[in-house]
Amino acid sequence: MKKILYTIIAVMLLVACGQSYEETKRITRQQRREILRKDSAALKIAVMPTLDCLPLYVAEQEQLFDTLNGGVRLKPFKAHIDCDTALLRQRVEGGVIDLVRALRITKGGTSLRYVAATNTYWQLITNKNSRIHQLKQLDDKMVAMTRFSATDLLCDLIVDSVKLREEHLFRVQINDLDVRMQMLQNNELDALFFPEPQATMARLAKNPVVLDSRKQDIQLGVIVFREKEMRRPERHKQLDLFVKAYNAACDSINKKGIRHYRDLVSTKCGVSLAVVDSLPKDIKFQHAIGPRQQDIDRAEKWLNKK
Repeated sequence: MKKILYTIIAVMLLVACGQSYEETKRITRQQRREILRKDSAALKIAVMPTLDCLPLYVAEQEQLFDTLNGGVRLKPFKAHIDCDTALLRQRVEGGVIDLVRALRITKGGTSLRYVAATNTYWQLITNKNSRIHQLKQLDDKMVAMTRFSATDLLCDLIVDSVKLREEHLFRVQINDLDVRMQMLQNNELDALFFPEPQATMARLAKNPVVLDSRKQDIQLGVIVFREKEMRRPERHKQLDLFVKAYNAACDSINKKGIRHYRDLVSTKCGVSLAVVDSLPKDIKFQHAIGPRQQDIDRAEKWLNKK
């Protein structure tokens, strides 16, 4: 009798466990579908660990983004080429990139809408051990950059400005900013292009600056969205709400200062608080206004030559 009782109990436990497992699978499937639904409805934007993305990070932290119409999801990447891929494969609706890359994407058949010019600038930092302090000393030297990007355009500017032979400036494609910084720290390259806050990190290590794109009157940072997607009524509404949140975040940063968000910058950009505290004090963020025509023309002219 006891054996029969034990058998019945065992069978009941097995059935219960089976139901629990099936129920768990059903709930998990429902959760996955809900996550995919929300992600599909959201306005997804590819971002980088760079200072030009700070208004987006602030808007996210301060809950300025709309939540009733799908909301905004920031998708982090370490290289602009990965942001390009995400745009081209329709994994995101928008991205923080540069005008050269944006125009190249457009020429490839994916029309983009320029929503905001960013305050991005690039500095060419030389390895302190290489003893390079002038652009003309870059002859036969290796420079870390990204092809068909703002840094590639700046390499040509260097070649033209100091009359170097183009083949004597060795362009090494290093897309990932973390890898680029590691190569500087390991003395593997002569010179490297960095945006902020990575440029400040490199300067704090006593590495010289031989080129600053701001002094060339070049503004190539831009926030773009896929034009076809933005023509959909629901996306158009999301974009309007995004712009309002972006502008509010810019106002907050300009009023309170970058140091007010030092922990956020440190976390999102992967730099120390000491680096954040050493950032230039005059950095400001403008409202969502499209890029200057002269910058579009310059990028397009350079790209056409390539």
